[in-house]
Amino acid sequence: MDVSQLPFNHYIGLELASQESDFLVTLPDDPKYTNHVGTVHASALLAVAEAGSAAFLSKQFPTVTGFIPVVRQLEAKFRKPARGRVWARCKVTPQEIAQLTSDLATRTRMFASIPVEVVDDAGTVVMSAIVEWFISQGNLNS
Repeated sequence: MDVSQLPFNHYIGLELASQESDFLVTLPDDPKYTNHVGTVHASALLAVAEAGSAAFLSKQFPTVTGFIPVVRQLEAKFRKPARGRVWARCKVTPQEIAQLTSDLATRTRMFASIPVEVVDDAGTVVMSAIVEWFISQGNLNS
């Protein structure tokens, strides 16, 4: 799934990052994303983190079908003011990926916590977050 084409992400101008980098999504440098002090607004950073974690799941498990992920919780720590373009990357160990793969193969409902870093134009980690996904097989109303 291309998370940049989800209605909200498309509306805010979120883009997929280059395949050659370890970043997953990016938000352009634009004054419309800034706050009252001229830095990237906290809500914009949170949107980048959430979309980055979704892009990670989509990229890591492209052949998994029938599961519906929804964000259950997002815990963030704002580290520095962000300026310019911002990117998201996920720091997930091979062991965590193996566990997620096993869980997706054997369970119909699960939680997945994805660590995300948001980095600005200067290469500074401006926010770190954990996005917890509730993933269920089939209909969300069941």
